[in-house]
Amino acid sequence: ALLRQLGTPCVIHQPRYSMLDRRIEAALLPALADQGIGCIAFSPLAGGLLSDRYLEGIPADSRAASTSPFLQPDQITADKLARIRALHALAQQRGQPLSQLALQWVLRDPVVSCALIGASSPQQIVSAVEALALPPLDEALQQQILAVLA
Repeated sequence: ALLRQLGTPCVIHQPRYSMLDRRIEAALLPALADQGIGCIAFSPLAGGLLSDRYLEGIPADSRAASTSPFLQPDQITADKLARIRALHALAQQRGQPLSQLALQWVLRDPVVSCALIGASSPQQIVSAVEALALPPLDEALQQQILAVLA
């Protein structure tokens, strides 16, 4: 509303949003919907944590093992790994990789216009696009995911 008063309409907002970082769900997503503003989910794969890559720990050639400021080894806790493994199991039950399930999760809200992925290979882009063609997350699965994330 303040931006509109200043003559600078806001049409899209780009917050960090993933299964592991859901802070925007309580207030920001409803506010964006109320104002007719779209959302571009930044880091929907939580720096790669919501992929199959970290299921067995930190790979030597991973972002977390490098000097990347976006994912530090201390962010990969035993509790977080347990949740990631449980989410991975749910994705496997659907016959898809965890990364696709994570993308479907952030895109389930109609306010989320798109998800901004940081692909490092063509296959990651192909996999992300394939997620769009999969059946949507039904209510039962969403409840299972919420139970894991609680």
